[in-house]
Amino acid sequence: MRVAVLETGRPPGALAEEYGDYPDMFGRLVGDGFEMEKFDVTRGEFPETDVHAGYMITGSPAGVYDPLPWIAPLFEFIRAAERVPTVGICFGHQAMAQALGGDVIKSPKGWSSGLHTYRVVRQEPWMQSEGSVAIPASHQDQVVRQPPASDVVAESNFTPFAALAYRDRPAISFQFHPEFTPAYAKALIRARSDAFPEPDALLHSLDAPNDTDRVGRWIRSFFQETNS
Repeated sequence: MRVAVLETGRPPGALAEEYGDYPDMFGRLVGDGFEMEKFDVTRGEFPETDVHAGYMITGSPAGVYDPLPWIAPLFEFIRAAERVPTVGICFGHQAMAQALGGDVIKSPKGWSSGLHTYRVVRQEPWMQSEGSVAIPASHQDQVVRQPPASDVVAESNFTPFAALAYRDRPAISFQFHPEFTPAYAKALIRARSDAFPEPDALLHSLDAPNDTDRVGRWIRSFFQETNS
């Protein structure tokens, strides 16, 4: 299955050399049978319409409210992709929400980082189980008003709109990072340690079991079911 990855940012510093870029991480997350084709939207690169079986939108150091020349074209692309299965991660989650009628802000709650637990509050056809998921997070921006044609799939007290599924298009999105391994999540915290009051506690949290493989299966099933 050919999936276009809209690359909106890269790992900081030299982390991409050790851990790969975000499209590489997405490829490992969904597993065999998927061909990831990169498009650097920060340089104006977008896939042609109706060529790929799906789209994925990566995380980014940018905010959806930033006056960057590629943000508005990304919103236009998201709005136009109403027939193509789309998955947004972190910034991708926020960009989809903002483009489709929601609101995103830099949250006064501050950063969410380390391993976080999210309650699954809605069962979707592409999900294999209920309950909660523990997934790495790395964000300060948050969706504060969900788009009108969306349902909340997962939430936490810190992040009420942690995962969304859209009713008017084949689209889902996650504020957390299922593509992050514990090693990469730790490296990212160390690279940004000045931003956190207790970085050691965040690092320690990532030693606990996580559900990244489970969420990877959700995304894989979503693409398979929406393309069947």
